[in-house]
Amino acid sequence: MFTLHIDTARSWRGGQNQALLTVMGLRHRGHRTVLVAHPDGELARRASEGHDLIRLAPRSELDFAAAFKLSRVVRELAPDVIHAHDPHAVSMAAMALSTIQNGRRPALVIARRVDFRLKRNAFSRWKYKQVDAAICSSEAIRRMIIEDGLDADRAFTVYEGVQVEAIASQEPADVHKALWLPPGAPVVGNIAALVAHKGQRYLIDAAPAIVRARPDTQILIFGEGELRPALQRQIRSLGLDHHVKLVGFRPDILSLLGGLDLFVMSSLTEGLGTSILDAMAAARAVVATTAGGIPEVVVHGETGLLVPPGHAAPLADAIIALVGDPARRTAMGQAGLARVREHFTVDRMVDETLAVYAHVVDRRRAAGTARPPASA
Repeated sequence: MFTLHIDTARSWRGGQNQALLTVMGLRHRGHRTVLVAHPDGELARRASEGHDLIRLAPRSELDFAAAFKLSRVVRELAPDVIHAHDPHAVSMAAMALSTIQNGRRPALVIARRVDFRLKRNAFSRWKYKQVDAAICSSEAIRRMIIEDGLDADRAFTVYEGVQVEAIASQEPADVHKALWLPPGAPVVGNIAALVAHKGQRYLIDAAPAIVRARPDTQILIFGEGELRPALQRQIRSLGLDHHVKLVGFRPDILSLLGGLDLFVMSSLTEGLGTSILDAMAAARAVVATTAGGIPEVVVHGETGLLVPPGHAAPLADAIIALVGDPARRTAMGQAGLARVREHFTVDRMVDETLAVYAHVVDRRRAAGTARPPASA
């Protein structure tokens, strides 16, 4: 199976990591892949040592010049499947494929990792009609995309995967020493982009109650984003400078993750939550909201505690309960590790993705709209 993957993002977030893991996993299985990535993006930088990298990204959703360049690439390479990993990639791929005769067009598979509604404008409706299959990272997303008009037989759930054993074998960092925290203080951590739908404002609003119950607790928020100034002002206004820290991006995040006492995801919306998967692979107990696909990952009372999104009080109560119960945290962490080993590995994700490709190619061949698949 020969696949061409497109990710147009300049930043490095969970979606870009999943795209790279998919590409590398397919190559490991002997399948040829080509990656189209933003020329100045982190994904292109991390993939630059591999083969078949094309640096191309649209300037906007309707960049006809970029789509034309992509159409030339597609005609030249003739992949069996194009896998578009983000919405702008879907737009560019759909426009490119519209210039290619039907019998020579590869199948278009898209990744859907966010629990946002599809846009209702004419262009959005048109581009999603070009889609042969949508790979959704949770059942919650699959239900939503079907409600928004995609045929049910074109929507597939493939849970995202993490490198479980690599994370589980990481030597935990001494977080207190690395970040100058008071020795022995309980450490609660959140890893997410600093954007509104990740809900860090509610974690900060929960902090006064947490600190009243456990005055030595430290809350670390890892990540960068547009809300950093606003969140910093919120921390200062609540007098939490000595208890809540915006740590920023850390290249050693996986070893620091293993040094946390508790992981928290405060999202208002969430496709699945690969940071939660990372935390569970590090055997950390989790407090998270019920947003999106999170309940498909975290089993309430077994691998962590779930609370309603957008409410600080229940979030504080759950954090206080687990910070004060080390034995329960340990048991939940071990249960979480067992769960990701069974359901959320990269190998399983790549195998199920490959099965979707094969299904789509076979369906198009049976309908007489695709050429025979290329060899691996």
